[in-house]
Amino acid sequence: MPNNEMGDWMRKVRIDPFIFWASLLVILVATVLLVINRAVAEPYLDGLMTSITYKMDWAFQFLTFSLFIILIWLALGRYGKIKLGEGKPEFSTFSWGAMLFTAGMGTSIMFWSLMEPIYYYTGPPFGIKANSPEAAEWAVTYGLFHWGISAWALYAFPTVVIAYSYYVRKRPSLKMSVALSGALGKYADGWLAKVIDVLVIWSLVGGLGTSLGLGVPMVSAVIGDILGIPETLGLNVIIVICITIIYSASAYLGLQKGIRRLADINVYLALAIAVFVFLVGPTFFLLSYFSNSFGLMLQNFAFMSFYTDPINAGGFPQGWTVFYWAWFAATAPFMGLFVARISKGRTIRELITHILLWGSIGGWIYFAVFGGYSMHLELNNILPVADILNEHGGPAAIVEILKTLPISFIVLPFFVILGVIFLSTSLDSATYILAAIATKELKEGEDPARWHRMVWGAVLAIISISLLLIGGLRVIQTSAVIVSVPIFIIYILLIVSLLRWLKEDYPLMVTEEKKK
Repeated sequence: MPNNEMGDWMRKVRIDPFIFWASLLVILVATVLLVINRAVAEPYLDGLMTSITYKMDWAFQFLTFSLFIILIWLALGRYGKIKLGEGKPEFSTFSWGAMLFTAGMGTSIMFWSLMEPIYYYTGPPFGIKANSPEAAEWAVTYGLFHWGISAWALYAFPTVVIAYSYYVRKRPSLKMSVALSGALGKYADGWLAKVIDVLVIWSLVGGLGTSLGLGVPMVSAVIGDILGIPETLGLNVIIVICITIIYSASAYLGLQKGIRRLADINVYLALAIAVFVFLVGPTFFLLSYFSNSFGLMLQNFAFMSFYTDPINAGGFPQGWTVFYWAWFAATAPFMGLFVARISKGRTIRELITHILLWGSIGGWIYFAVFGGYSMHLELNNILPVADILNEHGGPAAIVEILKTLPISFIVLPFFVILGVIFLSTSLDSATYILAAIATKELKEGEDPARWHRMVWGAVLAIISISLLLIGGLRVIQTSAVIVSVPIFIIYILLIVSLLRWLKEDYPLMVTEEKKK
């Protein structure tokens, strides 16, 4: 294609050539280099990740807690009533909440709600003796903490800034660099902005690698048990292909007809299995255990938020809390971009409270039910969950836990369907946002071109299958979490950007309101 025709084509489809091609190049080159040099890269990246979690533990903890305080200040203060876009909300409150929850959680909540309490029981914080009654008391407590308000605060703040930029400042672009323009000034349109957007795309691809790395083996193990076949690479590839077909179709249909409907179905199924386990399981134990765990979390929220264990240096907060905050921070730009896009017509107060509550309550329900159930099996010697986890891994332990439920012949296929849909809802929203970032302009109410969404869908599918075949998912996951270090700086710039805009815009908003 001649250069002038290529230029005309790019303008017609509104692609940002630099971000589009640079992102593809970075993903391809970085993935190939990391996988080819995996033997060297994996221990190096692991060491770098450990160094980050130990040397920047205080930084991520102060950032996370500070964001929570700022969000409460925004929600309860005078800025809370600022409306993000004209007219009524584009989506019902249920569908809106369903999309933000499923995009943020994915199969991670299915896996960790069952396994995380067992890890805490056998490796507890605060120097508590492993496998003790005290360790059991903290097992679900820390799950509620890690998947609660603090995690969703990391998601909520970028969402507020991006939504403000898009709907109030009328910047026709869903890009992190545009949301930072209040802090970057003249540099918001230069090479630095391009680098930031490419970095966000890499963090998103790596974050999806984490979801696939957890979700696909889990689904594969359950299918293998149902069919009586071993878990193989071929089975994993078939699962990824099925997921690709679902999320590509959803992304192709767009927000209203595809992504929204799939998210609604996802939440109904997720609630159905949680209610089932709650009713057929040890119901009163689950209620009592959750109540006790929730009280412990509330009582110790500030301590857990800043716990670094500098004297005993046991490594628990670095290996769990700080790692989680870094992981959530690395994927937060994607969540901010996606939730901002679906939040037209909401106020800042509504946006903040719903993200914090929808996300946290969803996580708490799963840890209360599934975390409580797995601990019930372990504590009452019904199933040696910890031994299975240590000897055979998380997916095998999940299969055995599900098989203890009544009508497990129905529960297991249901769990597979839920896992596939959970992965699909994460990937369809990711595909949408990848296309949005690489689109030059995306005005209010517009979607990225369908073919553009399909391109990114294909890229994700090819990368996922390739990494599964050569066993390179883990190194990509680790590299993506390391991206949280520059993302930390982006958070600071987001704070500066929003505060500057509010200071400039709010007096004008008040004047306009008085004129009406």
